[in-house]
Amino acid sequence: MNLESPKVTVQKPAEYIYNALIDVRNFEKLMPENIAKFEITGEESFIFALKGMPEIKLKLKDRNPVDKVVLGAASDKIPFTLTGDITTTGDNSCDVQLFFTGEFNAMMAMMVKGPITKFIETLANNMHKL
Repeated sequence: MNLESPKVTVQKPAEYIYNALIDVRNFEKLMPENIAKFEITGEESFIFALKGMPEIKLKLKDRNPVDKVVLGAASDKIPFTLTGDITTTGDNSCDVQLFFTGEFNAMMAMMVKGPITKFIETLANNMHKL
């Protein structure tokens, strides 16, 4: 299953957004209002849970200065990645778009598509909070 957020323009340099995204503590600022839990579990990992959803542990998997940050599931039970693509659009602005890629069976994909789509849209729309 492949999902993508809308592309958002942030009035900050790409390097600033990149550095903010590789610091996993900053993801708390991006979370939706219905967050039930956010806990840092290491320098490159955190656990979060939205109300009514199971806990998810994310870990920084890859990075490409200053245009890509890849987070992935810390568990192999439900393999997925969340990739942030950052594109410089000016001296003090950049575009950010999030891509979710996961391997789910058809039933699971049907159940999680809506919530995950809304979740990555919220993360993208909150980029200005960094």
